[in-house]
Amino acid sequence: MEDKNLGVETLSEAALNRLGYMLDNLECGWKQLAKAVAEQPQFCYSEKELTDCSLKVLSPHGSPGRYLLALLADRGCTLAFLLQCLKKIEHREAVGFLTTHVMEQIDITLQPQSQRVPEGSPVVLSCRAVGPVDLTYQWFKGKDEVPGGNGPELVLNPVSPAQHGPYICRVSSGDKYVFSNWAHVRLVRSGGASAGSSYFPSSASGLYVTQQPRPQVLMEGDTLYLECTAQANPPPQFQWYLNKQPMPNCTRSILKIPCITTADRGTYTCKVYNLYHEAWSDQVQVNIGPGSFSDASWEAPKVGAPYAGPRQMGDCCATDKVALLIGNMNYLHHRQLRAPMADVHELTNHLRQLDFKVVSLLDLNWQEMHSAVTEFLLLLDRGVYGLLYFAGHGYENYGNSFMVPIDAPASYTFKHCLWVQDVLQRMQERQTGLNVFLLDMCRKRNPNDESIPQPGPLRVTANIVFGYATCVDAEAFEVNKDDLSNGIFMSFLKKRLMEPEKVTVILDKVAEDMGRCEITRGRQALELRSNLSERRALTDSIQAPACQVTASTRNLQWAIAHVLPESSCLQFECGVRVQLGFAAEFSNIMIIYSRILETPKDILSCFAQLSDFTEGPEIDLKHSNQESLREAGSLLLSMDDLLPLEQPQLFTRISALQRLKKELSFTVCIHYKYTNLDEEVLEEQRVSVGKPLVSKLNLHEPRLSHTSSSDRQISSIMESSSFSESFRANLPNLNPSSIGSASTSWSYYQGPMESPTFSSLKNEPEETICPEFIEAEEPPAIKSLPSASSQELPFKFSNLPNSI
Repeated sequence: MEDKNLGVETLSEAALNRLGYMLDNLECGWKQLAKAVAEQPQFCYSEKELTDCSLKVLSPHGSPGRYLLALLADRGCTLAFLLQCLKKIEHREAVGFLTTHVMEQIDITLQPQSQRVPEGSPVVLSCRAVGPVDLTYQWFKGKDEVPGGNGPELVLNPVSPAQHGPYICRVSSGDKYVFSNWAHVRLVRSGGASAGSSYFPSSASGLYVTQQPRPQVLMEGDTLYLECTAQANPPPQFQWYLNKQPMPNCTRSILKIPCITTADRGTYTCKVYNLYHEAWSDQVQVNIGPGSFSDASWEAPKVGAPYAGPRQMGDCCATDKVALLIGNMNYLHHRQLRAPMADVHELTNHLRQLDFKVVSLLDLNWQEMHSAVTEFLLLLDRGVYGLLYFAGHGYENYGNSFMVPIDAPASYTFKHCLWVQDVLQRMQERQTGLNVFLLDMCRKRNPNDESIPQPGPLRVTANIVFGYATCVDAEAFEVNKDDLSNGIFMSFLKKRLMEPEKVTVILDKVAEDMGRCEITRGRQALELRSNLSERRALTDSIQAPACQVTASTRNLQWAIAHVLPESSCLQFECGVRVQLGFAAEFSNIMIIYSRILETPKDILSCFAQLSDFTEGPEIDLKHSNQESLREAGSLLLSMDDLLPLEQPQLFTRISALQRLKKELSFTVCIHYKYTNLDEEVLEEQRVSVGKPLVSKLNLHEPRLSHTSSSDRQISSIMESSSFSESFRANLPNLNPSSIGSASTSWSYYQGPMESPTFSSLKNEPEETICPEFIEAEEPPAIKSLPSASSQELPFKFSNLPNSI
C-alpha cells in the first residue's frame, strides 16, 4: 500500500476527474463529503465556497465534486483522510476506486532468477505480483519485448544461443507499472551429457520446501496467514488446498484470508511444483471459533470434505449466511418472559455451526429493534441467506405480524412495534437468496389496534419461509426448568435444525413432532407459510460472490460488532499484577473476569473489584464481582476450560451494551493487607476498553426516516446506519471517536408514544399464566442446552406455562 500521508494533489488528473464524477450525485456525493470532512476544522468551508461548488454544475464541463477535491488539495488533505471520509458517507464506488486503482501499489512477490542451463534445455522465468485486480505482464529481453511474453511466466523451450541474455518483466495496471529485477540466462556446454541430466535431476531432491505452514487457532473476523516457501529450479509454483480440494486463485507462497468465518476452518496444505518436480507441505489444521469462548461446541470438518462443496441434497448455495436473533424478556409494562434467553443462545450455537454470521441480542426497545434490523439489512446482498428470529411478546392483525419491544406501553399499537411484513419487503430489496422468519411469539389479535397498515408490493421471489411457533389467534408457551427456560417451539426445532434438508421440510418435521406430543396437540401448533421453489437448506454451503469487495465489506461489518477487548494485565504500585479478561455471552452482553496474577511476598491477602462503570449498560451491582458465573447472573457460560480453578477469579456481567454511548470505562480497585499491618489498603486504576461488541453500532441512535413505496401509515421506519462510523473506528491508525450525524435535515422519530385514546385499555391477549417445571436433574454448565425427546418433556397443560 502506498504512503497514505500523500496529499490529494498527488492524484493524477484522470483520477481526480473520475472521483469528481462519482461525487456528482445528490444521495451520496460531494455535499455529504463536505459535511464529513468538516470534522477537521481546516476543512470547514464557508457557505460561499460551497455555493461556488454548486454553481459548477452550470458550466458545460463543470463538476462540483471535482471542485471540492481541488479545495481539499489546496488545504493539504491527505489520501488517508479522504478515504476515511468516503467510508464514513458509505460511498462504496469511490472507496473501491481510490483503494484499488489509486492507493494500492503493485508489489512483486516473486522475482525472476538468473539461470545457467545447457543449450537445448527448457528455461522458465517467473514473476508474480499482487496489487490491483487488472495486472498485466510483459517480458523484455534487453529493451525489446519478447513476443508472446505477456504472462507471469516466460518459457523458453528449448533455449537457443539467440535467447542468451538479460530478461526483465514489467507489471502494470492502467498507467501504473513496476519492473522486476534483471534475470540473466546463460548457456553452459553440456560436455556430451544430455542437456537435462546435468542440471535437472529426475529425483524429488530438486525441489525443497524450506518453510512449512503452521497450525492456527483463530476467531471469526481474524485474518488467516499461512506461508509455505520452497527452493527449486525452475522456480516453484504454489497451489493451496483446503480439505484436499484446490482453493481458487490461491497460487502464491503466502495465503492470506481476511475476516475469516467458520467456513474457512479445516485442513490446509500447499502443493509446490515446477516442470519437473512436485512436493507437498505439511498438513496443518486451522480451527476457527465463533468469536467468543461461549461457543466451543463446533466441530471441525473431516479431512477430505470437499472445499465449498454443497452439504445439502440439492445444488443450491449461498453467497453468505446472516442471522439476526432477538429475544425480549424484561418488558417494562408487560409480563416478563424466561424462554428468550435460552432460546436465542441455543439457536446461536446451532446457526454458527452452519456457518451463519449471527448477531444475538436480548431486551431491545423500539429504537434498538429498528436500528438492529437496519444493520441486519446492510449485511444482506444478492444471494445471501437471511434469517430473522424473534422470541417475545407479539400479535397479529389482519395477516400482519408485529414484534413487541420491551418499552411498548400498556396499550400498544403497530406504531410501538416492529412490523414483520415491512422487514420482509426490505429484505427482498436486497435480492437475497433465502428469507427465513422464525417467530416464537403469540399471534392473538390485538383488540386495541384496528389499523390495517398496507405493505408495499412484494416481489415474486419464491424464496420466503415463515415459521410461526403457533397458529393464528393462538398463544406460544414456555417450558420452565430451574433457571433456564425453553419455549415449546425451540424445544422441538433444535433437534431438527442441523439436518441437511430443505427449510420447509425441516419445519414440517418440527410441526409433526409437536403434533405427536400429547400435551401440545390442540393447544400449540407450528404454522408454515412458504413460497420456496428451490431446495434451499440452512446447511447449504457458502460460495464466495464474484464481487470480493462486497463480501469483505460485509465480513468486516459483521466482525466489528463482535470485537471483544483484549485481555490485559495491570501493574499496581504495590507490586500486585491483575489480569482482566472478557467474554461474550450475547452480542450485547459481556462478562468481565479479574484475577490476581502476582502479589509481593509481604502482602498477606489481596483481591480486585470492578466499580464505577460508564453509564448506559445495565450492571447489577449486587451480582458484580462474584466468584462464579452463575452468581454473576450468567447461566449459559462456562469458563472452567479456560481459567485454572486453583486461581480465584471474580466475574461481572454487563448487559444492554447497545445503550453504551461512549467508551466503556471502569475502576479496578485492589484491596490488600501487609503481613505486619491490620488495616486494609486500597489502590485504584481507571481502565477504558473502548466500545465492545455491538455497542460500536450505536443502536440507540435514530436512523434516517424512511417510508415505503405504498405510503403506508407506519411512521419513521429507519433506513440509515451507523456502520460507516464503525467501519472507520476499526481501521488502523485512525481515531475511533464517535461521529455525529452527517445531516441536520433528517427527520427523526422521537420514540414510540402511548396513544391517549387507548390509555385506559391494557393491550395484552388473554393468556393462561401458571408455572411449570421439568422434573430432571440440573443440567451441567455446557455450551449448548440438551435436546430431550418429545416424550421426555412432561408438559402438564393443567398448569400451563407462561405464554409469549
